[in-house]
Amino acid sequence: MNSESMSAADHASRQLARMRAMIGMYHRLFFNDVRTVLLVVVGLLALGWSGIPQLFLVVPFVCLWGATQTAFDASYLIMARHYAEALEGFLNDRGADGVLVGADLENAYLFPLRERKVVTVPIGGSWSWFSFMTMSITANGVWAAVVGLWAGWATLLELGTAARSAYLVVLGVFVVAS
Repeated sequence: MNSESMSAADHASRQLARMRAMIGMYHRLFFNDVRTVLLVVVGLLALGWSGIPQLFLVVPFVCLWGATQTAFDASYLIMARHYAEALEGFLNDRGADGVLVGADLENAYLFPLRERKVVTVPIGGSWSWFSFMTMSITANGVWAAVVGLWAGWATLLELGTAARSAYLVVLGVFVVAS
């Protein structure tokens, strides 16, 4: 079927299928990135406590990379949800008679798109399980970064002033950039 013979509803339906696939993919990617960072951080901490304390100093950078990567994943997930919501509205207005309810369910169950929020956590609103998980993952990432820096502090102090200063400046740049 060529695009000239397709109706606007057909185009919208195809785009909706594409956006639903993107939503699924970015959910999987988000949690895959969380698992990967978790495994790398646990490995670095274990190796640090097994006699390679310099690896503790890598942990904050891995945590910051994970925060940046999962924020990237979440931004595409949120964009795909907005797009799918608009397409569902378009199709419902053109004859689907409210049958397309995916966006409504996602707004109720995952997190509302239209409320003020920090990523998935509504500001002043009620939290969903997804909001709680986002904050839990974030808090654990911050905790792991602090533990890595704390456990590596003695190693950092053994470095010369120039190396120690360089490490802290680079870490500060990563914090600001993340």
